[in-house]
Amino acid sequence: MKLKEMFHQLKRKSKSAWNTFRNYEFINKVSTIWKTGKIQKTSRITYDVVWNIILVFLIIGFIGAFFVGGVGAGFFASLIKDEPVRSYADMKEDIYNYDETTKLYFADNIYLGDVQTDLYREETTLDKISPTLIQAVIATEDEYFNEHQGIVPKAIFRALYQEVSNSNMQSGGSTLTQQLIKNQILTDEVSFERKAKEILLALRLERFFEKDEILEAYLNIVPYGRNSSGGNIAGIQTAAQGIFGINADEVNLAQAAYLAGLPQSPSYYTPFKNNGGLKDEDGIKPGLNRMKIVLNRMLDMDYITKEEYEEAINYDVVADFKEEDKSPHKKYPILTREIQSRATDIIMYHLAEKDGHSKEDLEKDKELKKKYSALASKAIQSEGYKVHSTIDKKMYDAFQEIAANYQYYGNDKNTVVNKKTGETKLQSIQAAAVLIEALRQVTLVLYFSRLLICI
Repeated sequence: MKLKEMFHQLKRKSKSAWNTFRNYEFINKVSTIWKTGKIQKTSRITYDVVWNIILVFLIIGFIGAFFVGGVGAGFFASLIKDEPVRSYADMKEDIYNYDETTKLYFADNIYLGDVQTDLYREETTLDKISPTLIQAVIATEDEYFNEHQGIVPKAIFRALYQEVSNSNMQSGGSTLTQQLIKNQILTDEVSFERKAKEILLALRLERFFEKDEILEAYLNIVPYGRNSSGGNIAGIQTAAQGIFGINADEVNLAQAAYLAGLPQSPSYYTPFKNNGGLKDEDGIKPGLNRMKIVLNRMLDMDYITKEEYEEAINYDVVADFKEEDKSPHKKYPILTREIQSRATDIIMYHLAEKDGHSKEDLEKDKELKKKYSALASKAIQSEGYKVHSTIDKKMYDAFQEIAANYQYYGNDKNTVVNKKTGETKLQSIQAAAVLIEALRQVTLVLYFSRLLICI
């Protein structure tokens, strides 16, 4: 009963308040004007005017958008008009057309070193790369790699706006697919034409190739700075070996983050000097800072946990850097040159034979021999041959040790080379050695060897 009385009391008070409100003079005036219909008429006029203005702006906006879009499409078409329509076979040949370094071996398949070249690279496959390393690369270079179809439109528009507005804040607009196109098909030229072609080819590449194929090709071509000997390196396997002395499937989280950060500026972030050996503390610091950025991105993308992040941040990756490794061309200068020279001759004759020319043809025609000699020299630096010699490493090293420390060669002497002036020249003692094992009819001559080459 109390609840019912309270309800009736609230109803009476509400009715009384409404009647009081209606008795105000202002309310009465508004009510009177409303009954005349003037307010409704004015509202309709205002609504019609506002809506017509909005409609005009919408039409102008649509026309402007179509106009800008048409101009943009026409401009884009003019930039790519000379770009040929590439088939799957053409793109495959271009994408996988990267140099691989030839390797030299002692007898018994003992690794000697790589041939001397401007860039060292060892090809690998995706199944031989750590999943953590792959995640680090995607988080750093292309977070939408698994979703996009070759390009990220908003990143392109952002980069275009920054270019037009001459903004100092530059952000990358290139996907891994675009970077692969730039490195393998186009150039580093900075122009709208090159960028337009890059976009077109990236879209086409994604139609032909699976994501894993694109990622594998990218990881084999991207530069990673220098190795511990100071040589320029490319490809993730070569980077893991050259920087940490391990394979790409053996890296831990901190090492993976460090490697993933290098391609943005390889020569700046690399821990090694161009003549080999570690940089000083200030020189190493940029690469370590870059590693932390990579770890942050991996954390943001939930590739790693907070605990894994903290552990990697506090990990002493510097202690894992490979010690300076003397290149085979410094350790075995004459041997590597001789093996490379003889292997080049074998390749020369092999290439000539493929084209229908015999060894006798090359000996008779100097120009023909010069042509195939040049092709062989290029091939041995880029085709990834494995050259096996019959040099026994232990025996060779023993000969070198004796040659370097033998004390009974005699003394160096000065020889007169010009009797009139009395000019002399110091002549140093030179030594050589020959080992003959008659029972097996095998001859080992210091610095020279018969070669076996896998082609």
